[in-house]
Amino acid sequence: MAIKFGTDGWRDVIAENYTFENVARVSLAAARYFKTLPLKKNGVFVGYDARFLSREFAELTARVLASEGLKVYISTEICATPATSLAIVTHKLAAGVMITASHNPAKYNGFKIKGSYGGAALPNAIAKVEKECAAIEKKTDITAYLAKLPSFADLQKKKYIISIDAKKLYINKLKKLVKFDLIAKSKLKLAYDPMYGSGIETLEYLLPTVSILHNVWNPGFGSTPPEPLPQNTTDFSKFIVQGKFDLGLVTDGDADRIGAIDEKGNFFSSQMILCLLLKYLVEVRKKKGSVVVSLSVTSMIEKMCVKYGLQLYRTPVGFKYITEYMLRGGVLIGGEESGGIGIPSVHIPERDGLFNGLLLAEICAYYKKTLSVLVKDLEKEFGNSRYERFDFHTTDIRKNKVLAKAKAGFKTIAGKTVLKTITEDGFKFILTDGSWLMIRTSGTEPLLRYYAESSTDATKEALLSFAKAL
Repeated sequence: MAIKFGTDGWRDVIAENYTFENVARVSLAAARYFKTLPLKKNGVFVGYDARFLSREFAELTARVLASEGLKVYISTEICATPATSLAIVTHKLAAGVMITASHNPAKYNGFKIKGSYGGAALPNAIAKVEKECAAIEKKTDITAYLAKLPSFADLQKKKYIISIDAKKLYINKLKKLVKFDLIAKSKLKLAYDPMYGSGIETLEYLLPTVSILHNVWNPGFGSTPPEPLPQNTTDFSKFIVQGKFDLGLVTDGDADRIGAIDEKGNFFSSQMILCLLLKYLVEVRKKKGSVVVSLSVTSMIEKMCVKYGLQLYRTPVGFKYITEYMLRGGVLIGGEESGGIGIPSVHIPERDGLFNGLLLAEICAYYKKTLSVLVKDLEKEFGNSRYERFDFHTTDIRKNKVLAKAKAGFKTIAGKTVLKTITEDGFKFILTDGSWLMIRTSGTEPLLRYYAESSTDATKEALLSFAKAL
């Protein structure tokens, strides 16, 4: 089986393709790549999320890396992906690995590779690891390799593997990044849902008054995929309304993505969170720089960048493409539709769901307004945004038929003329009234994704209905 990395790491079903043997193969490939890096003598870091067997997979990864001559630091406990990124940067390490499948359903686990800058490994680095992995699959008897691999305990005794409290490091960093005094003075009644993911047992150390749902270890995620979407957060919405909270924050399985719920229990698109963060960073924190977003992000961002005189760049879906821009310098904020937002002008060049959520709370405290009012203010200034993504699980035959139709193109969609087609990642059809429809395949799951945005709900629904009927 060829091991392939998607938009953000290698992910697969536990016990099918995500096995100890395959994790060892990928770890060995990563180790050989890490040994070519300038900071290799400083070592590498291994973090892991709250999924089934994540600690065990992390220990195996550490053993493989250490046996290849690398000094390995490993998290003492479950940690968020941004905590892993921060540990790499703080200790000036060559690279790192995060054992996580992010927002995927519980049956998945994964393997993310991070660069010395803390962000996602760039495409050229991933290509080298994939090539090495393919060679290992052909030439290495992994069963025999594992039989000779030193134990975790022995490697710890020899100081080849060293434990680090990455969560504590992360919490201390957040204390410096967010104006907690402002949030406290505002009397903002805040709730948080880590979705049983890596954000568990974290926020209470920063905001003792916060109320937290699903704040225990549950590798089954309560039978709900740990992705901040309306259909996955119904329990939390009820929790918000019943508790009369002002704001609800929700992070995904590895806490690098953010979602939010207002005082009425309404789920707010991460698109609007991105726009609110941009407005606050420019107008209040006085930050400058370019803006980098994926093709599936709201068109409101264009209008905001025009107003603020900021350069805007669009990339294919996948934060690794946004990271490439961040590493060139001068980026104020970068984000993707799925809730992944990085703010290198303030923090590391990587997504951080909890930080972004706390910054959103700071925004509510500063303006003394609820999330719903803040979004209405945005729309008054930049126009209405009615946005939705629909994930379509289908067969390969049906998927290929849909993609073939999209490739052939359309003159009109839902009665509106197609002005332009962008094919950089899937197919994005720009319509004459500014509405748009995007069709692409997921990089981490076997499905099609349909995205639509318009100024009205009726047009947005018509665009999605057109796509669903293909």
